[in-house]
Amino acid sequence: MSDENQIFVPPSFIALYSDSRQRLRAPVAQVRARHELCEDLAHHLVEQAQRLYHVEAPSEEGILLRMHSGLCHADAGLGRPEAGWIICRLAELLGWRCPALPE
Repeated sequence: MSDENQIFVPPSFIALYSDSRQRLRAPVAQVRARHELCEDLAHHLVEQAQRLYHVEAPSEEGILLRMHSGLCHADAGLGRPEAGWIICRLAELLGWRCPALPE
């Protein structure tokens, strides 16, 4: 992912768009754009997750699993791997443990 753009796309996200030989299956610009979308969404969900945790008092895992389910819905416009990445990134931002996500 080397061109003039300074946005760092982490290997964990690049893996979503790589084949078994670690070659990208999509153009670099598309991978970068999808990463920006997913990263922004993870940051956007931080406040909602914190509010759910303090208001409804379910478990951290329960909140993340419910959010994952919503992100996997067809109307969300995300692939299942992207939804999983967003939830793991959200957990990282919150300082929570990422749960085992359903296949």
